[in-house]
Amino acid sequence: MSTLLLRFAAPLQAWGTESKYDIRKTDREPSKSGVVGFLAAALGRRRDESVEDLNELRLGVRVDQEGEIIQDFHMVHKDEKTSYLTRRFYLSDAIFVVGLESQDKEMLKILERAVKNPVFPLFLGRRSCPPCGPILLGIHECGLEEALDNAPWQVPEWRQNEKKDVKSFRKIVELKNGGVPRRDKAVSFNPYHREYEYRGVEESIYYLKPQIKKTEHNPMNEL
Repeated sequence: MSTLLLRFAAPLQAWGTESKYDIRKTDREPSKSGVVGFLAAALGRRRDESVEDLNELRLGVRVDQEGEIIQDFHMVHKDEKTSYLTRRFYLSDAIFVVGLESQDKEMLKILERAVKNPVFPLFLGRRSCPPCGPILLGIHECGLEEALDNAPWQVPEWRQNEKKDVKSFRKIVELKNGGVPRRDKAVSFNPYHREYEYRGVEESIYYLKPQIKKTEHNPMNEL
């Protein structure tokens, strides 16, 4: 079993699974449909192409930095005489470690190359939310849970000093059987016939491991 790890960080992200009409909400962590859409864009797939193989990947998310939900107002102009106001919610300043588990390591390698050199522009939920900083955290020869638990804390070092009291984070892992149902598995991204199914997830608490830092100090130099 192998796991591809990705880092999702940006000033704004939006992972809406309950967006309807003029109100565009966001969840507090990446959705399965959002991650699959991200990978499909990297691979260059069109909206009407199958994503069945991507849905087979088992998804896990570690919340390294909880974002703040903010609201923005958009005036949409349908034509010269028709306009309406929409409310759009975003997740501000959040950082996630996203894991994708598969028995097919070659597929994970293909995805890794695609994210490194994407066919279509990549964004975190909406087109107005491009990622910032490094995305790829490598392919790890272990299962999803182990890969998420052993990944270094992705909060920038300068900000870690502000979060000295942070000891635990949320971790959301997809289950093949059971779990809390969540309707965010995209069967089709076709704009004329979007279709979603339920999947099971389990949320737990991840406890931060001590961050071991290298030092250039050599006590033997004092002898």
